[in-house]
Amino acid sequence: MDLRFGDSKPTDEERAAVDALLGPPESAWEGADDRSDADLRWARGGRAARERRDLLLPGLHAVNDRVGWISPGALDYLCRRLTVPPAEAYGVATFYAMFSVRERPASVLHVCTDLACARVGGAELCDSAQDRVGPDVQVAESPCLGLCERAPAALLVKAGVPCSAAPLALSRGSAPDPAPQSPEGLDLPGPLADATASAPPGIPQAGDPGLVLLKRVGRVDPASLDDYRAAGGYTALRRAFAIGPAAVIREVTEAGLVGRGGAAFPTGRKWQATAAQPDGPHYLVCNADESEPGTFKDRVVMEGDPYALVESMTVAAYATGARHGYLYLRGEYPLALTRMRHAVEQARLRGLLGEDILGHGFSFDIEIRRGAGAYICGEETALFNSIEGYRGEPRSKPPFPVEKGLFGKPTAANNVETLINVLPILTMGARAYAATGTGQSTGPKLFCVSGAVERPGVYELPFGATLGELLALAGTAGPLRAVLLGGAAGGFVRPDELDIPLTFEGTRAAGTTLGSGVVMAFDDALPLPRVLLRIAQFFREESCGQCVPCRVGTVRQQEALHRIAEKRGIEADDDIALLREVGRTMKDASICGLGQTAWNAIESAIDRLGAYAS
Repeated sequence: MDLRFGDSKPTDEERAAVDALLGPPESAWEGADDRSDADLRWARGGRAARERRDLLLPGLHAVNDRVGWISPGALDYLCRRLTVPPAEAYGVATFYAMFSVRERPASVLHVCTDLACARVGGAELCDSAQDRVGPDVQVAESPCLGLCERAPAALLVKAGVPCSAAPLALSRGSAPDPAPQSPEGLDLPGPLADATASAPPGIPQAGDPGLVLLKRVGRVDPASLDDYRAAGGYTALRRAFAIGPAAVIREVTEAGLVGRGGAAFPTGRKWQATAAQPDGPHYLVCNADESEPGTFKDRVVMEGDPYALVESMTVAAYATGARHGYLYLRGEYPLALTRMRHAVEQARLRGLLGEDILGHGFSFDIEIRRGAGAYICGEETALFNSIEGYRGEPRSKPPFPVEKGLFGKPTAANNVETLINVLPILTMGARAYAATGTGQSTGPKLFCVSGAVERPGVYELPFGATLGELLALAGTAGPLRAVLLGGAAGGFVRPDELDIPLTFEGTRAAGTTLGSGVVMAFDDALPLPRVLLRIAQFFREESCGQCVPCRVGTVRQQEALHRIAEKRGIEADDDIALLREVGRTMKDASICGLGQTAWNAIESAIDRLGAYAS
């Protein structure tokens, strides 16, 4: 791939996919076969071209969705339409796991082989899946798909008009019965007839009257705006309009709300800093690209209560002075995408998005952008680059997003769980909200419980409940070997440490982390060395490669664990010393949280669980 345009031509399907997104070309310069002298003297450039760069990722999705892969001709045509150098677009297309620049079948089965699925045979199912589905479906090994409550899981994607996708709960056998029809209208291959294309909402507590964040999930029709409003929806937005932006920020600050994605930064401070910036326009970004292995709470919320996110984003935009918001939604969440698109459209039709919302003179709209399979895009500045049409690589800080974020403008970025906590703060009041939980960790918290438990799913508990109390709700399925808190970037604890309080300060005092709320229980079904190797493989594959400590360190980490597991090469003690040195270097010198936390779980397994002890 070169900086120059090549001679490859798009097919009619590829051209139609791009034109459906961008509209017909304004000039033959933008990709037509026959160009006149007048066309050669006309080209979009300068600011007009740069303002269209953010359509590169949607354009790649459009082609990949239509034909299943991105050919040189399609990429060349898209680049001409957007005035993007082909080499740069090729770098973006090859950055994401869900895209392919090599021809492949229209149907792709992404089989999860990450921790929760590996425990129940996900890797073995992936190895045997190609023989089961035949040559018309390509089988691809996948990191965590966010379907941990139905492990072993897979995602079947079929290109076409429209592109179809279905999350599946696999089984170890095969069935000769005719394939079922998924909710999205996807014909499943016959040998996958035993796979379940539909699933319960993933909330074992559904219907519990004490729930706050999950009270509507499983009880209210997620497609109905009227049902949402009848269940208390848009009460928070009306109160926000009544008290004004500054008072909304004050309520959020006094409630003690902190980010639920793992960093635990005070939300009120972030909003205040964004609102105070004189530069404009301001942007609001909802980070729904949860890709931490074992995390699926945001998916459950978006699938089961989509209007709550639309309302909470509107409140956040009102408080921070944003007129445009982006919902960056994980590419592996087809049902969440469908539900959120419908909710945004309905809110817009009913005057709850767009101009003059509820007659209060405030205008705000939401644009949904799909990720395409890149864990690193969960980092906020990498997410900004992804939206802008560049590779999803993190930026150096400072400047911080509240000063220069998306498109170089002040930006407030929060994840789904953080935003929906704003609704009970405004309806209950800051003082009542803060009375739940502990002094430093206020309000309710969502936990993603999976692994060796009888009732996996998303649980809502007040901060301060213990790990043992949470696992008692989920029901442990036999003797525990360890519990992983916070996902692959978190840490292990022993079965005799279940009295750890599930708060930010409690886990910190215990030498571990709460992270995004992952609680993954392990028994002896999966040997610990294999668990650690899968974590090391995950970080090696998901490193964006921008900085040397992470790019090289994640490789050296996996190599050392392989040597220890295979008992060859230098002694284990020497390799463990090497792991510690590499881990410290990644933690101290990596540009973002991926490299800084890549060693955490492995270090905790060695120190707390005695992994590799002689």
